[in-house]
Amino acid sequence: MRLGVHVVTYDFEGGPRAIAPMLAATGRAVDEAGIDNLSVMDHYWQMEMVGGPDLNMLEGYTTLGFLAAHTESAELQLLVTGTTYRHPGLLAKIVTTLDVLSGGRAVLGIGAAWYEEEAVGLGVPFPSTGERFERLEETLQIVRQMWSDDEGPYDGDHYQLGRTLNRPQPVRTPPVMVGGVGEKKTLRLVAKYADACNLFADPADASGTVRKLDVLREHCRNEGTSYDRLRKTITCMAPADPAAGGAAFVEQMRAFADIGIDQVHVMPPSNDPASFVRALGEHVVPGLSAL
Repeated sequence: MRLGVHVVTYDFEGGPRAIAPMLAATGRAVDEAGIDNLSVMDHYWQMEMVGGPDLNMLEGYTTLGFLAAHTESAELQLLVTGTTYRHPGLLAKIVTTLDVLSGGRAVLGIGAAWYEEEAVGLGVPFPSTGERFERLEETLQIVRQMWSDDEGPYDGDHYQLGRTLNRPQPVRTPPVMVGGVGEKKTLRLVAKYADACNLFADPADASGTVRKLDVLREHCRNEGTSYDRLRKTITCMAPADPAAGGAAFVEQMRAFADIGIDQVHVMPPSNDPASFVRALGEHVVPGLSAL
């Protein structure tokens, strides 16, 4: 099983001046620990469940560009981009730029967006849930077209592109992850357009994930796509102290590996993600790699 680290906070000791050095140290630690994927959030404001808008939040793709310069091997992505945050043509260009400058390590993680408060606060359009999913599907179509040999126009209900020119093309066509657990819309989009899914999971109970994978498998049948092609990933809480809880966490992940999950994304529970990553490398990575 592969391991990803998902950085969600930037309130480090020392204030804003400490953010860049901590992220650089985290990137170096990710390489040294053998972590496969490094991700950050795509939000304008910090989420309420992590402390609320008065805490620090960085723009996601700028942050990934910085991390590209401080890592050598890990995939880089947002977990996940809100489809309403950037025009699809620009989004394809941004992810392409990240891929080229990182040597082929970009992943496009994308979802329908949900944090209305931040959008209203900064004056960003935030349409209805139904329209956001329509825009998400058109965005998936557009990025696929821009990463292909087809430079023709795109004429959708919400987006019209006169020429889907993208130069340079990515070093590696970025894998597309559609994040979310909605059974009717989100998992159908995974089946139709994506290379990977990301599900929220309780590390102590894999039964809910089994249910979601069954639904995803059925959508793949209906769409005529291969379920086996998909990377199945989960996001869950890791032990706050990998030295003390790492072995038990690996055993919990065994149940997820048995049902086909091949990557787990964990969130540093402290304000020192670099130290947390180093502990993961010592106490968790070897066990997960053997699953």
